[in-house]
Amino acid sequence: MLGLPKSTEIAKQLPKKAIYEKFQLKSAQRDRFDSDISRIDIVNVVSPDTVPGLKEGEHVKEFYVLLVSLKQELYDEKNILLLSKLIKQHMVFALVFEDMLRFAVVHDKLFSTDWEPLADAALPLMGIDMDKVWEHIVTTIGGFEVMEGVTIEEQITIDGERLKVIKKIETLEKKVRLEKQPRRKLEMFEELQELKKQL
Repeated sequence: MLGLPKSTEIAKQLPKKAIYEKFQLKSAQRDRFDSDISRIDIVNVVSPDTVPGLKEGEHVKEFYVLLVSLKQELYDEKNILLLSKLIKQHMVFALVFEDMLRFAVVHDKLFSTDWEPLADAALPLMGIDMDKVWEHIVTTIGGFEVMEGVTIEEQITIDGERLKVIKKIETLEKKVRLEKQPRRKLEMFEELQELKKQL
């Protein structure tokens, strides 16, 4: 399943009731969780024990794939973030709604892929050790690359800062178009040029 080796497959349901009790969720959290998620199953464990030839990583020893059956396509991302906080493991979420699937992963922040047909969904294992495999999964799901000499965490921060600058530029460009006073327009234009240098 999901293009992973058969040796990684397991079938273990995580009952929602057990999650509620173990983590003492408030009724509002339970209701939100229950309105989005119908079932959670652990379907794969990827580790050196389940994938021969794969070395243990310095930071990542194993990761789990959780199949999360959704009740609706427009789910609350807070539920996925909640699951990642409640279960202290490296996890990939295979979110399924009807016959569509999207992968999600939390690594400093939540990343997810676009929806694709369930039959086509695959999670490639690339790397010589668990650290590299995990990094590849995060960057693939997140749709970004890690620059040479930078850690994945540093890259996420760099990309986050870059996105903030891009949003500032977009906002300022709209203001420049609407501004009537030439002097103020020039000041904004100069500010735009400075922001663009940061990219």
